[in-house]
Amino acid sequence: MTLFWAMTTDHSAPTAVAPTSLPHLVQARIFLYLAVLIVLLAFGSPAGGLIDIPISFLLKNKLRLPASQLADFRLVSAIPLYLSCLFGFIRDTWNPLGMRDRGFMLLFGAVTAGLYVVFAFFPVTYVTLLAEVMLLTTSFLFAVSAQNGLTSTLGQQHAMSGQISSLWNIFASIPAIAALLIGGTLSDFLEHRSTEQAARTLFLIGAAAMASVAVYAIWRPSSVYDNIRVERDGAARPMADLKRLVQYQPIYPALLIWFLWNFAPGSVTPLQYYLQNTLHAEDAQWGQWNAIFAASFIPTFMLFGFLCRRFPLKSLLIWGTVIAVPQFVPLLFVHSITAALAAAVPIGLMGGIATASYLDLIIRSCPRGLQGTMLMSPLVSTSLCRGLVMSWERTSMSTTAVLLPAWSRLPSSTR
Repeated sequence: MTLFWAMTTDHSAPTAVAPTSLPHLVQARIFLYLAVLIVLLAFGSPAGGLIDIPISFLLKNKLRLPASQLADFRLVSAIPLYLSCLFGFIRDTWNPLGMRDRGFMLLFGAVTAGLYVVFAFFPVTYVTLLAEVMLLTTSFLFAVSAQNGLTSTLGQQHAMSGQISSLWNIFASIPAIAALLIGGTLSDFLEHRSTEQAARTLFLIGAAAMASVAVYAIWRPSSVYDNIRVERDGAARPMADLKRLVQYQPIYPALLIWFLWNFAPGSVTPLQYYLQNTLHAEDAQWGQWNAIFAASFIPTFMLFGFLCRRFPLKSLLIWGTVIAVPQFVPLLFVHSITAALAAAVPIGLMGGIATASYLDLIIRSCPRGLQGTMLMSPLVSTSLCRGLVMSWERTSMSTTAVLLPAWSRLPSSTR
C-alpha cells in the first residue's frame, strides 16, 4: 500500500500515513452522505445548477443585454472563481466554530441563504445583479471548498479515490442535467413575471437550497467524521503551507491534464452555432443535446468505479484518453438535429473514463493537509477555460491528444 509523503522537510508538513481500508457498509454510508451533499451544493450554486440559466434569461430577455455585455457579465462575475484556490487554502488553515468542514458548510450555507433572501428584494439592474452574483459566489465558495476538501481527504485516507471520483462525477452531473432540462422550463415560467418577480423567485430557490446545506451540516454521521484523521497539528502556518504546496511536484501534471481536458472550445460555442445555424436546432434542442451529452457520461463514470478497483490508475488514464481522443468525431456524420441528438450519446460515453480518471489523479496528487486548496484548483482551470472558449474557436480534439506525453512526468506514487 502506497504512502503519501509530503515533499518537504519543513516541520509543519503532515506525517506520512498509510491509507486504510474501510468496511463496505461504512463506505456505503460515506458515499450516501457525500452524494446528498454534492447535489445540495450544486443546486445552490449561483454559478451553475438551476440558478445560472435563469440568470442568463434575466440578462438577455428582461434587461435586453446584447451578447457582448452578457459575455462581460460572465467574465466579471466569475472573478471569485478565478480565486478558488484561496478559498480552499482558507479551508485548510481555518477551523470555524470548532467544527472544521461542517463549520464552513453550516456558517456559509446560512450566510449564502441569507444573501439570497436579501437580494431577492433588491431592484434588478445590471450593476446590482453583477454585485449580487459576485457576493453570492464568494460566500458559496467557502461552503463548497469544505465539501471538496472533505471528499478528497476521505478518498486519500481510505484508498478509495477512484470510487470517490466516480461518485463525485455522477452526483455532480445530476444538477447539471436537471438545470438543462428544468432551467428552460423555469425560464419560460419566469417569462410571464416582472423582472423583480422573476429575480425574487430565482433567489428564493437558491436560498432554499443553501439553507438545506446549512441544516445538513448540523448532522454529524460517525461513519464519515470519525473516519477522518486530522493531518494538521492545529497551528496555522500559511507561509510554510504555501511553500510546501508550491514545492509539491505531483500537482503540476495533474492540473495540466485537467486544464487541457477542459479547454475544449470546439464543444461549446462553435458546436452551438453549428447545431442552430446549420442544422436549425431550436433553443430547447440545444439544451436537450447538452442534457443527453451530460447524462451519457454517467454509465462510464459507473464503469470507472468498477474498473478502478481492478486496474492501476495509469492504465485507466491512458485508455480513457485514447477513447476520448475521437470523442466528437460522430458529429462529422450527422446531417440533422435528430442525428445530432443521437450522436450525443456515444460522445458522452467516450468522455466518462477520462474525466473520472483525471479527477482520481488530482485527488491522489493532493499534498496532505491541503486537500481543499488542491481540489479548488480545478475550478480555476474550468473558469479560465470558459473564458477562453468564447474567443477561441478551434477544434478540441487536438488538445485531448497532447495529454499523453504529460504522463511521462507523473510520480510513480500517483499511478
